[in-house]
Amino acid sequence: MTAREACVGPRADTPLTRHALAYPCGEPPAVGQAREVAAGVLWVRLALPFSPHHINIWALRDGPGWAVIDSGYPDLATRAAWTHLLRPAGPLAPGVITRLIATHMHQDHIGMANWFAREHGVALWMTQGEHAASLDAAREAQGAVPEAHLDFYRRAGWTERALVQHATRYPRSEVAAMHALPADYVRIAEDETLRVGADEWRVVVGSGHSPEHACFHCPARGLFLSGDQVLPRISSNVSVWPGAPDADPLGAWLASLDHLARTVPDDVLVLPAHNEPFRGLHARLDDLRGKRERALGRLRALLGEPKRAVDVFGALFARPVDNEAGLLRMATGESLAYLNYLRHRGEIESSTDAQGVAWYRRV
Repeated sequence: MTAREACVGPRADTPLTRHALAYPCGEPPAVGQAREVAAGVLWVRLALPFSPHHINIWALRDGPGWAVIDSGYPDLATRAAWTHLLRPAGPLAPGVITRLIATHMHQDHIGMANWFAREHGVALWMTQGEHAASLDAAREAQGAVPEAHLDFYRRAGWTERALVQHATRYPRSEVAAMHALPADYVRIAEDETLRVGADEWRVVVGSGHSPEHACFHCPARGLFLSGDQVLPRISSNVSVWPGAPDADPLGAWLASLDHLARTVPDDVLVLPAHNEPFRGLHARLDDLRGKRERALGRLRALLGEPKRAVDVFGALFARPVDNEAGLLRMATGESLAYLNYLRHRGEIESSTDAQGVAWYRRV
């Protein structure tokens, strides 16, 4: 049974309306359940304690068991869901996990890696860049919030109240534990081919949302596991973070969209980490690029006068950004990604005032 037979939708040679996507796999499985979308490919949905409140896990038949793509967020609810899924009569019976393959280092994707290694003796497979970034995050989480991180957000225009909330919003030891990884891992890299069961999956690496995000393309099956690099209904967060304040993640992300368009055909069934499986990859890539370009246009217009990072939210985001620490941090990081993109290309310049706040203006 092919992917097109399992998830009935438009034929590969049926043109899609520009920016229109097809969702041939129907309703998602209930949280903690699994449903087959192609022979030997199970769609598992787990809960998240934050938006978008779910993550898709993909289980691929791998000999006597399953290779699992991503693992979910590290909390008791996720652990209970995995225990249910792997029970003798559960959806993943027989509950043998052959390996855990991570798309990238964010906690909803690798948060349960230590549990899998400890409880199931499972090896973690991921790219070197993602593994290194996760180790860096764990080191940064030790002890108090570094003063350099507070200076980073002060430079963006945060109030002292917001800085205090950021420094105290949760224990640093908890953050360090979330980023902990098994001692060893198996490195995967761009263009490498992974054999999983009877299928071969080519590693396609993207960047911008995370340093070296792994996607997986199975040409023979017409399947593409996109992780967070391409989502059908939401745009991946692309942010500048305190550890690399001069980075250009938006430039890397736009280049990755072009790379995917060149290397992955349009007729694949995309299996994303959030929302539903879809067809219309190239239309979605065009749409994602277009939205970023339009936002850059609005930002260029706004920067006729000097602005701080916190002053450009209205040009970039549809929803208001309040002082809730998590939302403010994400919005600031993404705003800086846009500003750095323009600055690296000589379109804007920045200056720092006596309070250490950066102001940006169109050249």
